[in-house]
This record gives sequence, structure tokens and C-alpha cells, in this order.
Amino acid sequence: MWNQMTYDSIATHVLRLKDYRASLWQTVLRPLHFIIYHAYTLFLFTYSDFKTIVIPSTIFGLFNSLATTAYGLDDDTPITFFLLLKRMLSTLLWVMLVFIPFAINNQRTPSAIAEDAINKPWRPIPQKRISATEALCFMCFFAFLVQIHGRIHNGLGYRQSSLLLVLNIWYNNLGGADKNPVIRNGINTLGYLCFLSGALEVALEKRIPFFLHIFLGHTGYRLDQWLLIIAGVLFSTVHLQDLYDQEGDAVRGRRTLPLVIGDGPARWTVAIPMLFWGVACPSFWGLRGGLFSLSLGLACLIAWRVLTVRHEEGDRATFFLWNCWISMIYIMPLIAEWR
Repeated sequence: MWNQMTYDSIATHVLRLKDYRASLWQTVLRPLHFIIYHAYTLFLFTYSDFKTIVIPSTIFGLFNSLATTAYGLDDDTPITFFLLLKRMLSTLLWVMLVFIPFAINNQRTPSAIAEDAINKPWRPIPQKRISATEALCFMCFFAFLVQIHGRIHNGLGYRQSSLLLVLNIWYNNLGGADKNPVIRNGINTLGYLCFLSGALEVALEKRIPFFLHIFLGHTGYRLDQWLLIIAGVLFSTVHLQDLYDQEGDAVRGRRTLPLVIGDGPARWTVAIPMLFWGVACPSFWGLRGGLFSLSLGLACLIAWRVLTVRHEEGDRATFFLWNCWISMIYIMPLIAEWR
């Protein structure tokens, strides 16, 4: 009798222990699953623009923070591995924080959802991974985090993130991306410049009076000139990305350049400027030899592909090459400083 009661008691305790462990395991797993699920959701929101915004902007901020002599800026900070790592991570964090609200807002409207159902059905809202209302909550949360980041870091990148908020609303909510291809390119160009200049500020950990150097008597006007050249590159060629999105843009009612003037003429408006910028950008920094040849050669390849490879997958590959070329353009000041 005693042995039977002992066995029953032990069995009861074992079952209770198993239930406790299962409950504890569920308590740990549920938050972990929630975090992983929504982290992947954010990744899907931003995935398409890693190659266009996130990586190139981080490259610009990191490499140009090392090219202060080429720009005539004062910065005598000793360069170490840990400083480079810190600059890379802080720049990447800022770019991601600022970009996430834009990416979500760009994908949550009914017209955007209809377009993505055709062009990018793997995005979170078309695949019903998250609702448009939940996406709005995410967007507001990260927009709030951007403001907190600016306050904590003494305003670094705050001007750029504030202007990007205005551009975000104009582009996605007020028809800035839909009604006129020139305005669309202009907003895209301003947005790129905000990401680039903000990334540089965050990497250097100091505010820079962009486009005010001449009036303030500073010596960094070379940076202003370079940003204006980059603005010219972007404004005249960034609509390359619209070539492979024509079907979805038509569903969305957007008046992109290929839909307004036709696919063929739109391709020429990319190809011709590419040849010019392939020469002008390295020439601005007095670069010759290998880098000049690489810039011109890649620009010629992009121009040739734009004119001859006329299908969606081909245009996507050409746009990837354009992003590689623009990232190479971003590091030219550092190469010029090392010569």
C-alpha cells in the first residue's frame, strides 16, 4: 500500500513538473516567436530597397566619413577598426530606422497593395502576413523611434529625417509619385540626398551645414558640389527602376516616364545620361586609369542593356548594375584622397 502511494505521488509530481516545463517553454517561445515573426515582416517590407537605399547609403556614410580631407572638412579622428565598426553600425541603424516608415507607407495603400499583388506578391500585406492597419501602427512606431534617435544623438540626421517625413507623405499620400514623372524623379532625388547626407552626419558624429558652406565661409563647399553632381545623376537616371514596374504602375494609375512617353524613348533618357556621368563623375575628382575605365565601362554596359535587354528580369538585372555603379561613384572621394 505504501509503495503504491509513493509511486502515485512521484508520478503526480513528475506530471506536474512536465506541465510546468511545458508552460515555461511556451512562455519563452511565444515572445520569441512574436519577435522573429515581426522582424521578418520588417525585413520583407524593406528587402526590395536594400540594394537601392540601405546598402548604398551606408556605403556613402562610412566611406565618405574617411574622405574629409578631400572635402576640406576638419576631422583628425584616428581611424581604428573599432571606429570603422562603430560608424558602420550606427550609420546602418540610422538608415534602417528612417527607411522603415517610408517603406511601410509605400506599401499600405489600396493602390500599392494592388500593384504589389502583381509585381511583388511576397510582400507582407499582399500575402496577408500583416494587415494595412497593423502596418500603419508599425509605421507610426518607427517614425516615433526616428524622432527619439534624433533627440538622443544631438540632432544628428534629424534635419534629413524630418525632410524625409515630409517627402514620404508627399510621395505616398499626396500623389507625388503618381501624377508627374518629373516631380517623381525630383522627390526621389531629394530623398536619396537626405539619406546620403544624414548617413554621413551620423558616421562623422557631427552636424554639417550642407549647401551653406559658401555663405558661412566654410571650406567644405567641395562636398556641396559633389552632392549636386550626385543629385544630377539621380534625377536623370533613377527612373531606370520604373522600366520593370510598368505593369504594376499602370494598375496603380501612376504616370511614370515609361508610361507617359513610351518604353523606347524612356530608355534613351537613361542611356544617354549614363554615358555622360560615367565620364563626368571620375573627372570631377581627377581620377584616371582603372577607376575611370571601370566607371565608363560599367556606365556603357548599363546604357547598352537599357536599350537592348527589354524584359522585366533583364531590367531588374540592369537596375542592380546601376546600384553597383552608383555605389562605386559614392567611394570616389576616398579614392581621390588616397592618390
